[in-house]
Amino acid sequence: MNGIFIIAHAPLASALRQCVLHVFPDKPEGIIALDVQPNMPPEETLAQARILLSQLGTARTLLLVDVFGATPCNVAQKLADGINTKLITGINLPMLLRTVCYRHEPLEALVSRALIGATQGVMQVAVTAPQNQARKNNDQEQHEHQQ
Repeated sequence: MNGIFIIAHAPLASALRQCVLHVFPDKPEGIIALDVQPNMPPEETLAQARILLSQLGTARTLLLVDVFGATPCNVAQKLADGINTKLITGINLPMLLRTVCYRHEPLEALVSRALIGATQGVMQVAVTAPQNQARKNNDQEQHEHQQ
């Protein structure tokens, strides 16, 4: 089973992990989070990340970070070896949920699943609230305002 290591600006990493535990309360093992604090030097963040990664205890790990080029990503790049640890930036909840569902697959396949989950989870949704629906011809009240 692959490990999942979320590294993001505080408090996003912990919040995303909590969302996973909300959806999958029976799957907390193998999913860890590191909130990067604003005043912590990158070297200290890297040291924390190395400790957490070693405690994860999985042979392969998917690193998920929030923003390319920011401290969480820079730290994760120093952890990723490209073979046993892969790195993806731009984490969102659909991506994370997809990775939890397919953690048992090979790491390369998990990367593909994560990317598909991330992109398919972003879409424009048509607004269909009642105040935006067309009125019926027999509508007695012809108010032009929205409630």
